[in-house]
Amino acid sequence: MALFKHKFFKPFKNWFTLILVSFIVWMLFFDDNSWILHHELNTDIEALENEKEYYKKEIEKDNKAIKKLRTEDGLEKFAREEYYMKRDNEEIYIIEYEDSLKAKKNE
Repeated sequence: MALFKHKFFKPFKNWFTLILVSFIVWMLFFDDNSWILHHELNTDIEALENEKEYYKKEIEKDNKAIKKLRTEDGLEKFAREEYYMKRDNEEIYIIEYEDSLKAKKNE
């Protein structure tokens, strides 16, 4: 019992202080609405909002690409570049340089 006579434990002799400290510890760590849980949920919300912004930007880029493909020239350009399509009276030669091959591998 000599251990509890130390000056560190003096405030804990008061019942109100003891109850207040136990309530604070309970609310911070053990309760369903604890600070730890709120911190995790706020982190999740922030990550989801960042993801939402990313997808909004991607939607804008896709809408621009769709507008380009709706024109006859844009559709022809896409077919020639991506699928190497050609007209009946044309020949296609594909020339690839080393630096262009490295760029394709990184994508």
